[in-house]
Amino acid sequence: MARRPFPADLLLTGARIHTVDPRLPEAEALAVHDGTIVWLGPDAEAAAWAGPDTERIDAGGKLVLPGFIDAHNHVRLGSDDACVQLAGVRTLEGIHERILAWRQANPDAEWIEAEAFDYSAIPGGRMPDAADLDPVTGDVPALVLSYDVHTAWLNTAAMRRLGVTRDRTDLPFGTAAVDPRTGEPTGFVKDFAVKGLSRDGHRALRELGVPWASPDRQYGRLAKSLDDAIRFGITTVVEPQNSLDDLELYERARAQGRLRSRIVAALFHPRGTGEADLADFEEAARRYSGDRLRVGPLKLYIDDVVEPRTAALLEPYAGCGQHRGETFYPAEEFAQLLADLDARGFQCFVHATGDRGIRTVLDAVEHARSVNGPRDARHQVVHVECLDPADVERFAELGVVACMQPRHCAPEIAGPGQDWAENVGEGRWHKAWPMRSLHEAGAVLAFSSDWNVAEMDPMIGIYTAVTRRPLAGGEPWQPAETVDVRTAVYGYTMGSAYANFLEEQRGSLTVGKAADFVVLSRDILSVPASEIPGTVAETVVVAGEVTHRAP
Repeated sequence: MARRPFPADLLLTGARIHTVDPRLPEAEALAVHDGTIVWLGPDAEAAAWAGPDTERIDAGGKLVLPGFIDAHNHVRLGSDDACVQLAGVRTLEGIHERILAWRQANPDAEWIEAEAFDYSAIPGGRMPDAADLDPVTGDVPALVLSYDVHTAWLNTAAMRRLGVTRDRTDLPFGTAAVDPRTGEPTGFVKDFAVKGLSRDGHRALRELGVPWASPDRQYGRLAKSLDDAIRFGITTVVEPQNSLDDLELYERARAQGRLRSRIVAALFHPRGTGEADLADFEEAARRYSGDRLRVGPLKLYIDDVVEPRTAALLEPYAGCGQHRGETFYPAEEFAQLLADLDARGFQCFVHATGDRGIRTVLDAVEHARSVNGPRDARHQVVHVECLDPADVERFAELGVVACMQPRHCAPEIAGPGQDWAENVGEGRWHKAWPMRSLHEAGAVLAFSSDWNVAEMDPMIGIYTAVTRRPLAGGEPWQPAETVDVRTAVYGYTMGSAYANFLEEQRGSLTVGKAADFVVLSRDILSVPASEIPGTVAETVVVAGEVTHRAP
């Protein structure tokens, strides 16, 4: 066989390559030159690409997939080792025990900060209040973030420190709940994701001396999450909610060699964003337009979340009278906003969990198309947790991407007995995360983790999409909406690539595309679904360079 015009920089052989490209579905070997795939084919032809300096990887017959593209991953928010860790704690007594143990280990701490509290840990289905924290925190201010980071929980000392009073409940970092009888703030703060994670909200927390909001703590969370991402074979991360202040964190990570995954950073567009802000967003998109760090999409919210009953539903929450949640914008105002952003060429990622919230977004996209004319905007509805069947086909009709997080629909997180299922009521469970219905209707599914709301590992997301069973095994919940494993893999690769205008460069192993791929420890396309969790990314390659090898 004739020698190729140039030797490969990297040659992978002995693999079962699932390319996610229907034109060449499988191969045994691939060659990389200058960060790009230049050849795929059988092992018998691979030697022609070898040169004296070619790096070789023998996959030993293992499955090779395109690098995973996590379409919604809060690497910048991340998880913070300095916080009390409450993940998995399902009782108020358990929360108290964790806080007391942390205080014993950190007796001089000026703040108590905790993360990942579960709403279901509070007895009686109510939201927590300061009186629940005061016995174990005393006079040390305490800030506890919910697992979805949409709400915060303060003790009395923190309310004093942060200036929360009955006359000051509209805060720069959230909206303080009040006791309906007394009018006094309870210590529970809503809208934290919308306000506390905004540019102004984060600055306010930092100025008020909350350690969690300091630049060094932010960078520590980012760096740790980036290390996890590459370890899991996530070669592109879509970070969905950033302010312009946050971009320097990525620059710092790149300078320190921690930015091994590629990043797409969406900029947060809270209510009140003005013309000057949009001009700044456009300038940031021009400045950060590379293949390693790209800025451009805008993140908006139309509603909040089901668990604290702040998502917008078409019908009232179960057992809550007429309460059906609120949208952050009146429908007409949001439709005009989206049309204006669409006219300027922005792609919008819109957080929507409730069926009324989702319908409001779809109506807004329809309005934008009628006003501006159809264009390849690829606006996204992010989460799509409770979708009315009447709106399923509208995703494909309007060109809207369903950016979904399969792990969120696991029975032990959202199923019977959990706050999500109980709040929407059994009569609406058929609306829960309808992945198969959307797929069969022709919608593009972009799968993601929503770290740190759920585990970052794509294997856990794929397992849940395929089974809708608990991670430890057990009965499935709403199994009619499962998808097959190849569809799940597509959602984590080409689906997410398409969702972010990357399908010409990434998402499949195709000649001419970036050499981003992962060698897995198990063949997840053929093993029983129960064996998908625990599968390890043994070798991870980004742009033809080995960026991670499992120990």
